[in-house]
Amino acid sequence: MISGTPGDDLRAQVSRWVAAGEAYDVEFKGEQRERLNDRDLVEAVVCLTNGRGGVLLVGVEDDGSITGARPRHESGRTDPLRLQALVANSTQPPISVTVETVDIDGRQVLVLQVPDSPRVVGTTKGTYVRRAIAGDGRPTCVPYHAHEMLAHEVDRGAVDWATLHVGGAAWADLDPLEFERLRRLVTAAGEGGDRILVGLSDREIVSALGLLRHEHEITAGALLLFGRVEALRGFLPTHEAAFQVLRGLEVEVNDFLPYPLLRLAEDIFARFQARNRAEELQFGLLRVAVSTYSETAFREALANALIHRDYTRRGAVHVQWSEEQLEISSPGGLPLGVRLDNLLVTTPHPRSPLLADAFKR
Repeated sequence: MISGTPGDDLRAQVSRWVAAGEAYDVEFKGEQRERLNDRDLVEAVVCLTNGRGGVLLVGVEDDGSITGARPRHESGRTDPLRLQALVANSTQPPISVTVETVDIDGRQVLVLQVPDSPRVVGTTKGTYVRRAIAGDGRPTCVPYHAHEMLAHEVDRGAVDWATLHVGGAAWADLDPLEFERLRRLVTAAGEGGDRILVGLSDREIVSALGLLRHEHEITAGALLLFGRVEALRGFLPTHEAAFQVLRGLEVEVNDFLPYPLLRLAEDIFARFQARNRAEELQFGLLRVAVSTYSETAFREALANALIHRDYTRRGAVHVQWSEEQLEISSPGGLPLGVRLDNLLVTTPHPRSPLLADAFKR
């Protein structure tokens, strides 16, 4: 949500927004030709809140000219509290906007500050739209499709994708060998692992990891960690990882691996170790072996790619080893609140806290 700094004059802030033009989080609605009806106003609020929040300026044309907002209530005025109530009563779940009026050059502008909602918001009449950037680079509102709604709520922490029920999946689709793999990994981790998991039954492990909703419901997280390969291919077709080795323009290795996550992490790490050469360097009387790539850094990057990928999108996690670099990529952008400028210092924000906790344990 955009807001002025404490003590900042609202008139000056609105002038800056107008001068900068429409943006992903700034929308202009002019009323020079006709009054903006309540339905279109509410839809504009829904569009912004399904983006990342922002500000709606009523009385400003698309070209930035200020023509003024028309009175919305009796006595030739607009009551901000009534407008806030209109928005809350016309959205589901209700959105609480802040409405203010400001006079600029003798023309009144309505300023609606719209929050960024963790849940997908629609109008009470069933209209769902979201903010987007059009082909000409200008912001616009587009229809919000069902698969995009799920990704929205996963990114904002409203839904943990790992807890979603997988229709048709049964306990037989989980592999007992994968539970043994978890017990072995926990034991090998020593004090770093959650030793309690070692003594639990398979079903108790799933429950302890928070991935057992009901007795007969298999979740996406349980399948990702313990599922048989054929079950993963059938029920979670978006899950896959590729290990590729490139030599110039030639592809030496191009293996796609539809394994459950723990097996996948072990397999790819073993492939990494087999190719990660070490060179001995002389430091005085000491000879020190220095690897091409850090095992710790690779393990962390691989775990991040597997845990934090957007499982609502198609595509595979890719580990590409070329002569110049080692690149790890996964479907989906950075999680909400994580940017390049705060990547190393921001608070962790996993798309699936349960998967992240499972790997940690």
